[in-house]
Amino acid sequence: MTRIAVAGLGYWGPNLARNFDELAEITWLCDLSPELLGKYSDRYPQTRGTTDFADLLAQPDVDAIVIATPVPTHYELAKAALEAGKHVLVEKPPAMHADEMDELVRLASENDLVLLPGHLLLYHPGVVKLKEIIDEGELGEVLCVYGNRQNLGIVRTNENALWSLGVHDLSVILYLLDEEPVEAIAHGRDFLTRGVEDVVFCYLRFPSGKIAHMHLSWLDPHKMRRITVVGKEKMVVFDDMELERKVTVYEKYPWQRAETYGEWQTRSGDIYIPKIANDEPLRLECQRVLALVDGDGDRAKVARDGAMVVRALEQLTDSLRG
Repeated sequence: MTRIAVAGLGYWGPNLARNFDELAEITWLCDLSPELLGKYSDRYPQTRGTTDFADLLAQPDVDAIVIATPVPTHYELAKAALEAGKHVLVEKPPAMHADEMDELVRLASENDLVLLPGHLLLYHPGVVKLKEIIDEGELGEVLCVYGNRQNLGIVRTNENALWSLGVHDLSVILYLLDEEPVEAIAHGRDFLTRGVEDVVFCYLRFPSGKIAHMHLSWLDPHKMRRITVVGKEKMVVFDDMELERKVTVYEKYPWQRAETYGEWQTRSGDIYIPKIANDEPLRLECQRVLALVDGDGDRAKVARDGAMVVRALEQLTDSLRG
């Protein structure tokens, strides 16, 4: 059984600990807060606790380290873990710069280790169904994808809407299209906190000619978590705010009548809602890590896909700052 250390017991770490406690063997917990460490050490009495991440690196009873610490620490901690020969699940994004992420990918490859970025939505059964529909050609040629991730709050002061919200939709868009953008443009404004954009619009263009758009905001009257994919024959919407109707496929598309020149009409056909499993995405993500550790799956591709997200994030950030 894979032996796990969890570093970071603040917002997300306890959820990871809960899942790995049921799927693997948690042997160590790490957090800078003695209070949090004590709280979760009581919950998982089989573990040992430390406030020093370095203590995890030399432990023979640690096969993999789960990193759920603040984003600016991800790169250094993941690098240290990989250099120590540990498999790594690191929350998104694993690094804030493309060259740092490339170094993590190189270390994982050279040491034949798992480096899995915690892009949770990629394990959402609704997103998996979306990918299946696209890959099976049901939509015809995909033309464009757009994401809406908006809410009124939580207003952050240490990261902008691109980094706090956009990384979710960006990872999904790149996963669905399986292409790296050749152009990435972002525009936004810092209405509430100077230097921290709370509204951001992003545009991506891909080698195939497909385009994508993201509207990211915590200044909006509606809470939206929606991805729309437009194909030549059908269109599909993933809406995570819906309790039951997570994915909806629309047989809608424009078509050109043969007997006229240049005249387009719109066809509206059936609408159907495929059944989506209720599996917890985080549980599926944790299972994926353990499978990769056991040798099931393409470790290198998982790491490379994570690097593609970081590169696109960096391009969008450079555009936003430009």
